[in-house]
Amino acid sequence: MTTTTRDRATAAQERGRIMDSRNEFWRPEDLATSGSTTLHLLADLVEAGELRRIRRGLYWRGGKTPLGMSYPRTELVIAELAPGPGVGPTGLDASNRLRVSTQVPRKAHIAVPRRAPESTYDIDFYARPARQARVEAELGSGEVALLEALDQWERTVEVPPAEAWERFRELIRNGQLRAAHLARGSQTEPGKVRARLRALLESLGEHALAEQIPMPDRRTTDSALTILRDVGPTAPPNAP
Repeated sequence: MTTTTRDRATAAQERGRIMDSRNEFWRPEDLATSGSTTLHLLADLVEAGELRRIRRGLYWRGGKTPLGMSYPRTELVIAELAPGPGVGPTGLDASNRLRVSTQVPRKAHIAVPRRAPESTYDIDFYARPARQARVEAELGSGEVALLEALDQWERTVEVPPAEAWERFRELIRNGQLRAAHLARGSQTEPGKVRARLRALLESLGEHALAEQIPMPDRRTTDSALTILRDVGPTAPPNAP
């Protein structure tokens, strides 16, 4: 009886702690209650509209609205599930962010430099465990987006190559994307990404940084740079 009373008191205390919070994530391990009690407590709060379930094992206590508990901003969920550097958009999400595509995906597409977390209803995560230099170079989300766009250019960039090329140059020129970090972060990228980034930095006069990027084999380089054939005066000297 004493144990039951103590369990009920702990559950009430933890319920009150959750109810007093705002704009905060909660996980079962954050609570002092036992396993089954924790699950029942969280389920009851979700049913009552006092918590929103984000995915298995993750809940959000935001603000109440006429439609129920508010949903956290996408960037907060990404930071909670995939913290640290080297995380950023991929696919159409990357190209849209860089303004080289007008298509807006239904869900956010996020590349993670390790095993991907479980996706949520509005975020799909994609694993990039081999691309560890992104972490070592502490790449921001925009820099990750550029590497992903260079990798998936043919599938996700919808503007003409010359327009996309100049847009990428502009982002580096104005400091929104850091050339030195990109050079360091590209060390573990696929060959075509390295070839395109080398060409991009060369076209900006960043020859020393371009030289830091390992050159892929000639066949990979030629194939990667074919898309740049008609970019005009910004084309690198060795473009086909």
